[in-house]
Amino acid sequence: MARGSSGFVAGLTVSAIAVVGFLAYQASAHVPDSLSKPRVKGSSAPHASKQPTGKQAPVALPGGSGTGERVVYSLADDRVWLVGADNKVQRTFKVTPGTVDPLPGAYKVTSRAAAGTGSDGTRVEHIVRFASHGGVVIGFSAASDGSTAKPDASKKLGGVRESRADGTALWEFATTGQKVVVK
Repeated sequence: MARGSSGFVAGLTVSAIAVVGFLAYQASAHVPDSLSKPRVKGSSAPHASKQPTGKQAPVALPGGSGTGERVVYSLADDRVWLVGADNKVQRTFKVTPGTVDPLPGAYKVTSRAAAGTGSDGTRVEHIVRFASHGGVVIGFSAASDGSTAKPDASKKLGGVRESRADGTALWEFATTGQKVVVK
């Protein structure tokens, strides 16, 4: 290799390193707060949540959901909260709604089944029924295979799907007669 070309390669290498360094700096300057360094435990940050911890950062319980032990189902957030008699959230989790929603209001668990077939033909477990709307029965269930795929929009389906772990928790919490509040 000629002496002049090695200087050219060295110059390109230095330029490339400078560009990569500049891009790395620029990227680090625009990192969202959610990806920044984690705060030290015990931090007195004003936005620290006092909600129970779970798999995901919990979302605040909707206002006006009543008092006492209840299941709260938010249509807008596709989320369920299991609230104890002390009005404290015991668990919250995302769900995948069917194509037919219950009307907002207060209901009671009307029936339960350990296993069965959902209105979409999927094998389900921990079925907790609480409402009907337009002739469609609405209830919570977990697919036996753990799936939470969006339902076929061309069918009238009232199954509100959750993960198997969340389905087990709801099954243990929501016995027949348990209050269910839909917001």
